[in-house]
Amino acid sequence: MIEAMSPSRALLLGALTVGALDILDTFVFFGVRGVPPLRILQAIASGLVGREAAVIGGLATAALGLLLHFFIAFIVVLVFYLVSRKVSILTRYPVVLGALYGIAVYFIMTLVVVPSSAIGAVRALPSLPVLVNGLLIHALGVGIPAALFSRAATRAPAA
Repeated sequence: MIEAMSPSRALLLGALTVGALDILDTFVFFGVRGVPPLRILQAIASGLVGREAAVIGGLATAALGLLLHFFIAFIVVLVFYLVSRKVSILTRYPVVLGALYGIAVYFIMTLVVVPSSAIGAVRALPSLPVLVNGLLIHALGVGIPAALFSRAATRAPAA
């Protein structure tokens, strides 16, 4: 398990962990399907600038995509942490409830955030392999780390 740490440290390390695990999974999963990392990062940026502008923007929009990815990871960890301060059961069972949180994050991103972004309308759900991979990485690499770092923050001694 993760040792106790200050909330700010837990949020920062949690966001870095979640962001790194999620983007690494994306690079590998879609990389073996022929999608280069640059295009993946541009696809993330396209949620803000649109598809065409993301491709035209080259490395700049790829950098924006990476920044957005880690910002979203921070928000995901922050939300779990803030809710866990009021609903303490979330940090008592971080593996199970973190995994469920990660799955909820996947569906919120897929069904609400992405369609509401500059990307526009997308298929309701992706193909089965993409769906399974998305659910697994969000359960194991997003939700559980968010819960574990939130738990570490709640166990930190008061200053």
